[in-house]
Amino acid sequence: MRKTFLWATVAFMLIPLYVLTVNAFKGQQDILANPFGLAGLTLEPLGRALTNPQFNVVKGYAVTLLFVVAVNVLSVVLAAPAAYVIARSPKRRFRVLMLFFLAGTFIPGQVLVIPVVYVLKTLGLMGTIRGFVLFETVLTLPFSIFLYAGYIATVPAVLDQAAAVDGASRLRTFWQIVFPLMRPAVATMVILNTFSVWNDFVNPQIILGPGSGLYTVTTGVYAAVSQYSTDYTVVFPTLLLAIAPLLVFFVFMQRHIISGLTAGATKG
Repeated sequence: MRKTFLWATVAFMLIPLYVLTVNAFKGQQDILANPFGLAGLTLEPLGRALTNPQFNVVKGYAVTLLFVVAVNVLSVVLAAPAAYVIARSPKRRFRVLMLFFLAGTFIPGQVLVIPVVYVLKTLGLMGTIRGFVLFETVLTLPFSIFLYAGYIATVPAVLDQAAAVDGASRLRTFWQIVFPLMRPAVATMVILNTFSVWNDFVNPQIILGPGSGLYTVTTGVYAAVSQYSTDYTVVFPTLLLAIAPLLVFFVFMQRHIISGLTAGATKG
């Protein structure tokens, strides 16, 4: 019974991916006649998608990758020290602060868009890379701090005490002793944040906007296929190009997600 359920779940997840991949290499008539078949495969639709003037794939990859790197770096720099203070402090107010951050995980990012737009306009950051990166970083902080704090709590505090005896400051103790031990948790959050930023559509569409001239992968796909929603030789190849790097990234990094989420429960 469990195997049947497992294979049914696998089929439910893989069939849409199969349809997308196969039809990205077929003509319009072949797609309409037999969307599940392998007849009529050709590289021509993919070639046209790569040169589509409505969506510069290389530029879309570069812009999105820039956002991914910036958000991950800022998230680690801000969330990791905050989690260290919360995990190591016995004071009640820090526990309350942890609950405050945890509450942020239950608020959908789309709910915050309108208030954030007003804040960014006031600060003069609306339609800028800095404004978008700051907002995306803030969205990653609640769960990052929660995960990091849980992991740091499993790292023996005697390491901190030994470093203090040797004359190391708390900041140096964290970055040189505790932070290297957080590698599984950090890798997990980098992967999850990468998925979040790469797949985000609403935030870049609203905060950056078409006037900025900056298109992420998702907003670029929207610009490319919105005019040709019934031309599947444009839709399928463009969608495949959008998700292909993320699929490759997931295949190579998925084991770190599991190890990072379970390491804190088995360490120490």
